Amino acid sequence: MRSNFISATDIDIADYIDFALLQPTATRKDVENACKVAIQYNFASVCVYPSAVKVAAELLHNQKSKVCTVIGFPSGASTTNCKVFEAQEAVENGVQELDVVINLGWLREGNSELIYKEMASIVEETGQVIKAILETSVLTPTEKRLAAEICMDAGVSFLKTSTGWFGGATVEDVKFLQEITKGRIEIKASGGIKTLENAIALINAGATRLGTSKGVELVRQQKNQEG
Repeated sequence: MRSNFISATDIDIADYIDFALLQPTATRKDVENACKVAIQYNFASVCVYPSAVKVAAELLHNQKSKVCTVIGFPSGASTTNCKVFEAQEAVENGVQELDVVINLGWLREGNSELIYKEMASIVEETGQVIKAILETSVLTPTEKRLAAEICMDAGVSFLKTSTGWFGGATVEDVKFLQEITKGRIEIKASGGIKTLENAIALINAGATRLGTSKGVELVRQQKNQEG
């Protein structure tokens, strides 16, 4: 956890936001609008489904906001070959960051080797920023620690708390991941982040990115607080 407390006036909240557009019904127009909003507010990234990566990459070319996608989303139960192909195709289409759901069944079985091989393969084959989605809301503390350690060993750049489909990020989980990582890799809190107060609490707990569809609302809340 950071030694110095961060308040809403110390940062630009937009710098932390992965602006999520992960509704299954999202259209091309929705993707175009999300990218326009990301450019307007200088969000860290726009996170879309793999089928929308090419469009997002064209719209965000030479912009500050990166293109992010999800792999094996939301269950993590696709085969390793499918996940690797999905990730490689996304890179070919212009993605810069990939949020990969780990195989929770393997984790529950304690099958560390399969999880490691899968995540390491995706890291190696893509060469991009990989965020491992742990789905902390359905895991025991022992499982969270094991998942975090496996993914760090596999070379991921971030540990991400949740898909948002089975529960969201909590301050307690971010603190727990921060204690495990000790600053060696970054942490993304995702799911249910709707208020500036919650966002700042997650950042103070150790989050360096926030996955949310409420990015505009968070920026507006910050501006209103600043007066």
